[in-house]
Amino acid sequence: EVQLVESGAGLVQAGGSLTLSCVANGFTFGDSAIGWFRQAPGKEREAVACISRDNDRFYDESLIERFSLNKAYKNELYLRIDSLESADPAVYHCATARVCERFVSTLDVWGQGTLVTVSS
Repeated sequence: EVQLVESGAGLVQAGGSLTLSCVANGFTFGDSAIGWFRQAPGKEREAVACISRDNDRFYDESLIERFSLNKAYKNELYLRIDSLESADPAVYHCATARVCERFVSTLDVWGQGTLVTVSS
């Protein structure tokens, strides 16, 4: 079965850090763009960060100072978030897509997501 499984989220104090992990089961990232999008209640999906098939990194401009995306082996992906803010709570999904530039609109496979909550 082809699936992406996320882990590592939870309740974090504002200003703190966390690392989200994603493992691909049943496939490797191969030629796909791979990254994360998030979705808060009542809001649209928002692309957070992506690594292209050429290993170029793309970040939402408003998040680039605090978010860092890294890939390991052929099926592991990590998203580190520093200085968590009140705007960060959402369900974070690991996903593959055709291209980073249109990450959300070209999604292919995505996981169930992991919930990030920030306490003040």
